[in-house]
Amino acid sequence: MCAAFGAFAITFSGLAPSAVAADVQSKQWYLDAMDASGMWKLSTGEGVKVAVIDSGVNPATPSLKGQVLVNEVPKAVAYHATRDFNSHGTSMAELIAGTGAGGGLKGLAPGAKIVPYRVQGEGMKGEELTKSASVAQAVRAAADTDVKIINMSLGSPYTYPGEEEAIKYAYSKGKLLVAAVGNEGEKKNPISYPAAYPYVVGVAAADENGKVGKFSQHGNYIDLASPGLDVPTWCDTKFRSYCDGEGTSMASAITSASAALIWSAHPNWTANQVLRTLIDTAGRDWPKDRPSNYLGYGLIRPKRVVTNSSINPGPPNTDPLSSENGPGALVSSASPSAPASSQAPKNPSGGADAAAVSTSNSSDGNTQLYVILGAVLVVAIVGGAFAVARKRRTA
Repeated sequence: MCAAFGAFAITFSGLAPSAVAADVQSKQWYLDAMDASGMWKLSTGEGVKVAVIDSGVNPATPSLKGQVLVNEVPKAVAYHATRDFNSHGTSMAELIAGTGAGGGLKGLAPGAKIVPYRVQGEGMKGEELTKSASVAQAVRAAADTDVKIINMSLGSPYTYPGEEEAIKYAYSKGKLLVAAVGNEGEKKNPISYPAAYPYVVGVAAADENGKVGKFSQHGNYIDLASPGLDVPTWCDTKFRSYCDGEGTSMASAITSASAALIWSAHPNWTANQVLRTLIDTAGRDWPKDRPSNYLGYGLIRPKRVVTNSSINPGPPNTDPLSSENGPGALVSSASPSAPASSQAPKNPSGGADAAAVSTSNSSDGNTQLYVILGAVLVVAIVGGAFAVARKRRTA
């Protein structure tokens, strides 16, 4: 039964503790690639609270001391919120708001704060399972607080009573909801929830060379892509060493951190406006009205928003993803070659700006996109038809 609650969307490369705390920051390739230090001169995420709905968050790691607002967890869902079941939630919290103290992970939004929510997950049993909140309960509880962003680095091919209603409620309360799209892209590539629900930003994973992870699930519920390969996370619940990991979990967390930077820089914006600017500035070379099944609207480039004080965020009360309304489940046949909208262009110089954040070298941004190799996408889609769910959104 516990498997039905879904898995936290992360895998490890051999579970080898290849990065200890002393040098883990050197493994965070995306910080330099995204020019995090440049963004931090303008915004660190200060004033933004992020709900981490996950396996719990350990607030005692050096990087999270002072960053976790334990007293702000709603009592109704507070069971073991700070007792991390498998280290996953702590890793996501550090990727979002870690200070890097003690040589730990440095979050992309170190000025933001974390509010932890522990939910039912695969591997739990007994009291751990029955007393932990469901995703629906956690989302609804978070919606009634002053958190701005709800990060859900988890997923399941199943839907559960109350989940979609809780998501809609959180959206109505002005929250930005971000979720991992899952790591089964090379297998059955199932539709993943909560990523596939309306009003949830589904995030795919890419590596520092610009390749979409073969594992990263694909379909027409993918909205954005973000770094998610070779990203260090805690190895286990002993919190003694970090491992090289891969997963859409990390891509979701880094996207939530990017949103925190933007919201802190533009505090009067709504969730719709934060998301719209992430979409508008995303790296792509396909038409905006034809999002890719692998990259959605493209690869996040938060610097283009943080550094542009005059950027137009659009209307505050209109869902920027409302055009994705569709007739329901669709079936897409596999193709022997990747569609054009699934690929970002190669850098003319032969390299790639993996984080696609610089604004000074190109007017159209084509030289600053991830390089998505067609061969990777062919491997991901060959082998028959797959079903994907079109989100149904109403503004």
